[in-house]
Amino acid sequence: MSRVLSTEQAKSAITQVQSIINGGFTDQISALDAQGKILSDPNTWDGPLAAQFRGSTWPETKAALDKARQELEELRTQLQKISENIFSAGGGA
Repeated sequence: MSRVLSTEQAKSAITQVQSIINGGFTDQISALDAQGKILSDPNTWDGPLAAQFRGSTWPETKAALDKARQELEELRTQLQKISENIFSAGGGA
């Protein structure tokens, strides 16, 4: 038989992780994306370093941010499912 344990501390940590993902972190990723788009416009910012930013720095960073956002959403979904399963199995609220 495998052990199933979920303390109030675990429940609180799951809630906090979900809250960070839902409220703060993904919003910050969106804010970074918006500013990156502004800086990628040569009518707003131009020059050799700006061109480097547009050509490689920002596209690579944006791809990493998009991947992080996707993985955070997957984590949030997994935590929700795990939490529901553990607390229903254990009779917890």
